[in-house]
Amino acid sequence: MSTTPTHPAQSAASGGTRLDPWFGAYAERAHGMRASEIRALFAVANRPEVVSLAGGMPYLEGLPLDVIADAMQKLVATRGTTALQYGSGQGDESLREKIVDVVRLEGIDCHPDDVVVTTGSQQALDLVTRIFIDPGDVIVAEAPSYVGALGVFRSYQADIVHVPLDEHGLIPEALEESLTRLAAAGRRVKLLYTVPNFHNPAGVTLSVERRPRILEIAQRFGVLVIEDNPYGLLGFDGDPLPAMRSLDDQGVLYLGSFSKTFAPGYRVGWVVAPHAVREKLVLASESAILCPSNASQLAIATYLETCDWQGQIKQFRELYRERRDAMIGALSEHLPSASWNVPNGGFYTWVKLPDGLDARSMLPRAVTARVAYVPGTAFYADGTGADHVRLSYCFPTPERIREGVRRFAGVVSAERELVDLFGTSGAQDADLTDVENPGPNLA
Repeated sequence: MSTTPTHPAQSAASGGTRLDPWFGAYAERAHGMRASEIRALFAVANRPEVVSLAGGMPYLEGLPLDVIADAMQKLVATRGTTALQYGSGQGDESLREKIVDVVRLEGIDCHPDDVVVTTGSQQALDLVTRIFIDPGDVIVAEAPSYVGALGVFRSYQADIVHVPLDEHGLIPEALEESLTRLAAAGRRVKLLYTVPNFHNPAGVTLSVERRPRILEIAQRFGVLVIEDNPYGLLGFDGDPLPAMRSLDDQGVLYLGSFSKTFAPGYRVGWVVAPHAVREKLVLASESAILCPSNASQLAIATYLETCDWQGQIKQFRELYRERRDAMIGALSEHLPSASWNVPNGGFYTWVKLPDGLDARSMLPRAVTARVAYVPGTAFYADGTGADHVRLSYCFPTPERIREGVRRFAGVVSAERELVDLFGTSGAQDADLTDVENPGPNLA
């Protein structure tokens, strides 16, 4: 009697499952790529009846779309064949020259040759991690940290060690203590990851006084600093702060992006790196994507050349300040039992819930009440942070923000009643270390 092969490839040499016959064939690093159950909730959160205080999307309606449309039409008419062709693995030279002008606003003195253009700063994170991290290497990151960075670090099997921050940013004494402890344990620390300006998710900014101290500690321990700075030009008060890269051009990799200050749909970011590191980044990028999109790069370069991009950033700053004020005012009115920071720029405020509440277990009831947020657990490698939520004020109108906070406060109030009655806010997460990737529009 003949038998029918089970295929694919005999269920991947019998290591497969009914749902995924190739399960046994995945690389070990792929087994950590597991989306949590909250990802499905965020799909619901995108419905128009839900006020999403979760998204990290810029408010693109504030852009002069008619002016940009004319500029893009001229680009295609005059340089269309170049824009639609392959380009340099390092990135278009004219754009790199303009990036030099952008970073000069934060005190960085560099050459276009120091810049590597990437497909968003998320790819820059991936490239840096790929060329530096072996499985088991340690990356020190702020507690909390950007969820997209944590996902990249996990995918390369790094061990993530969190260091706390306070209202002035990363705490130097805590960093030194952690690095000393790790060195004594024989651990190999390769990278320090930090978002120094208008932190995602915590909203705080690393003080000018602490910056050289952080760099001195990193240099002493031989740790390379990743300065991830998508929000640096979006401060509400005063001039941009000097970048850490402006204080150390050999020990800092500076990551930037046009996603927050212009448009994320173009997917254009960059790294400013020392010469030797730059060469490795270019080779790694070429092996992954051959080259970044010429069309996107030339579109950005045309925008920077023909439009008042600094004036547009100033308008964004005022727009986001108004939304920040709406968020803080609504929290003060509707949720006095919680506590939060008042960010001086960027997109987010970091809210500590009343004692006993669990942000992750509360999320399904929030979505039912037609409001969404990101639980604090998404921003910790070990799944802690359940007593916090990140609220975003960048995308909704001030009126929608106030309504969203009102709904959120109602959910918190109902959850407190549950805690008072039953001593718990709901079922606790069974796996605190699973990946919480809410998706690109929410990160």
